[in-house]
Amino acid sequence: MKNYTLRFRAVDKDNFDEVKIGAKSVETRAATVKYQPIEAGDTLTFVCGEERLVKKITKRFHWPSIDAMVKEVDHKKVMPSVESVAEMKKIYASYPGYEQKIKEHGLLGFVLK
Repeated sequence: MKNYTLRFRAVDKDNFDEVKIGAKSVETRAATVKYQPIEAGDTLTFVCGEERLVKKITKRFHWPSIDAMVKEVDHKKVMPSVESVAEMKKIYASYPGYEQKIKEHGLLGFVLK
């Protein structure tokens, strides 16, 4: 079992807070080499500014696309504050380089406890 640190930018503080209160139960990252070793049973330390929070991964997914993800997981577990999958896709597209990374590597999902 390993621990990995995931950082949230200050502009994404809302995402951090959603993880903290449990509204966001699935954390996603583009499945780049950096995140591929993360497995169920590992822990994630989320960092946003000075705040830290540790969650355990109970399940790991690797999807080829956002569409494949939303077939298995309700988008509200990934982005609780968005109303639609279309809105969620816009948010992913707003992260620098994310559309290309997802196209190349797919998307990892970590179910948090």
